[in-house]
Amino acid sequence: MSHTVDNFRLQVLANHCTAAAEAMGYTLMRTAYSTFVKETEDFSAQLMTPSGKTFASPKTFGATWYTGLDYGRVIQMTDDYREGDIYLTNDPYSGFVSTHTPDMHVWKPIFRDGRLVCFVGTHIHNTDMGGAVPASLSRTLTEVHQEGIRIPPMLLMRDGVIDEKLLRILEVNVRMPDQNQGDLNAQIAALNVGERKVHEIIDRFGVEEFMQGAEAILDYAEQQTRALISDIPDGDYEFSEYADEDSVGGYPCRIHITLRVRGDELTLDFTGSDPQVASSLNVPTGGDGHHSVITVGLIYVMHSLAPRNMLNFGSVRPCHAVLPEGTVVNPHAPAAVGMRSLMAAVIQACTFGVFNRALPERLPACPAGGSTLLNVKTATREGRQVLSSIGPCGGGAGAGPEYDGVEGCGANNAFLKNTPVEINEAEVPVEIIRYGLVPDTGGAGRLRGGNAATMEFRVLAPNGVVTARNRNRSELAAWGVVGGKAGANSRFTRNPDSDNPEELRNTDLVNCAPGDVIRLEGPAGGGYGHPYERPVDRVVEDVRCGFVSIAHARDAYGVALREDLTVDDSATRALRAGQQAQDGHFDFGPGRSRFESIWTSARYDALTRIMAALPVSWRHFVKHQMFAALTGTAAPSDGGAADIERIYATLADRYADLPRPADIAAGAGARA
Repeated sequence: MSHTVDNFRLQVLANHCTAAAEAMGYTLMRTAYSTFVKETEDFSAQLMTPSGKTFASPKTFGATWYTGLDYGRVIQMTDDYREGDIYLTNDPYSGFVSTHTPDMHVWKPIFRDGRLVCFVGTHIHNTDMGGAVPASLSRTLTEVHQEGIRIPPMLLMRDGVIDEKLLRILEVNVRMPDQNQGDLNAQIAALNVGERKVHEIIDRFGVEEFMQGAEAILDYAEQQTRALISDIPDGDYEFSEYADEDSVGGYPCRIHITLRVRGDELTLDFTGSDPQVASSLNVPTGGDGHHSVITVGLIYVMHSLAPRNMLNFGSVRPCHAVLPEGTVVNPHAPAAVGMRSLMAAVIQACTFGVFNRALPERLPACPAGGSTLLNVKTATREGRQVLSSIGPCGGGAGAGPEYDGVEGCGANNAFLKNTPVEINEAEVPVEIIRYGLVPDTGGAGRLRGGNAATMEFRVLAPNGVVTARNRNRSELAAWGVVGGKAGANSRFTRNPDSDNPEELRNTDLVNCAPGDVIRLEGPAGGGYGHPYERPVDRVVEDVRCGFVSIAHARDAYGVALREDLTVDDSATRALRAGQQAQDGHFDFGPGRSRFESIWTSARYDALTRIMAALPVSWRHFVKHQMFAALTGTAAPSDGGAADIERIYATLADRYADLPRPADIAAGAGARA
């Protein structure tokens, strides 16, 4: 199709399409039942081409992960679309649009004079879809069947008639059916608003200009991205990022990216990432090199470099991701996938890191990541069951070349909103004790990382269950850059001020008695530039605002303050005279430094080579055996790759189903 829409009219058309998507989003937000949709705003709305490519979505609200969403694979699973049809799915392994069971995607074809002109679609995160635990998701789960009911792409409504049998199946499988039904009705209403808005746009522009314009909007975003990529020096850049645990009480889970820049195109090669895990941290992509969960970090980077550029599926066309089968970024069914949002944050942090390699001093330090989504299942005094989200609790953004990191709101939290305390206490029998910021947590720097948020609440009823999805960053911190320090780690504590406090670390499922107090402190963002370069008056202002304590001002920033917050100039000069240069571009914090003193690049490369040759069912087990064998053993000067070969040879002798080391070596040689 030739695209003949001139640039002026194209911008006007793009604005109309964005407004249509925003009208869908507002309808969904205002009519939804669940707190997680109407307050936290974990939803999306989009206009898509007939092939399923998103060309318009809300800009200022809703979840931002779905800007580049492609419905193509689920759309192709049906060949009998009719006017008025509505389809839905939440199955992570059917079309790979929904990426865990709570994410319900619905879509509707829009016809004009019998011609399919586009699709409109929405997604929401349901608070619960049944399964083994309240809110359906936990690191403890090991297969997708435990994560609630799954619906493959199927017809929900035809000729104005909804499939009541399907609704009945949903009703008896979820914990709060009225809430799920209310949210689904809100999605249907949003689709109908989208349909009306599309027809209004076509009335103004005509069918041909609308359809050509949709493709031209994608092409224009692609051109803008290609221009950005052209400014990045050609080359290969590598970076690794980790989740604290690959399973309950497990070992770190690595994401590794090799960024290859060639002219106006780039590749994100995830070879070297960990094998799929025996927990729910897997990210179901089906190997799609443009999958929205994989490329959202790229979109964030491009938006940071050029905030006025269009954002849609065209933005990611010049990028292709390599996602090896049987790894945590392309698992085989029936691997559990509920915590894919945790790994998505790790993927984003890794993407930020690898672009920091390519564009040092142009991009911010690492945002906190690890935003915990808290849900409480309990009962009212009258015995009515309650299951509700009480909001995300995370940490600040990483500091950048020009600005401090935003407090308590990491830049890669999909811009989910907090839930007001009054709403939480009205909907759930809990008492919110504290909700605010944690001083001294943001990574110190010339520009300071954003501080962590904290939430503390008391459970009032018996048999309460708190689920804390995405618990992470208890050990491995958000990194600082160009002299900036890493942010503080997260903490999760039961009864913190009692005689017997319990550190829960990355636990995400907590049974509570009446009176139990839960305190969550998120991680914090990394700093940018050496802390001693921060102007003294800005450090004083930080202390006045409560972001930094007097003691931390001295220890981290070299600024000596008296109790009345006046500056001791001579003491400050003496402190700052001892400034030490940082070794390297990144400061990863003590947790990662300890880990990488054992797990060097050489050892991990050897592990990756062996993992690729193993049956998928053996990979997680063998990884754990190797990690256990090397616990506490610092690597030798050559990196210690031979240790990995030796440990694997021992395992291969013990387990007959494992490939022989010689066969692995021969296979690697053949592939090379």
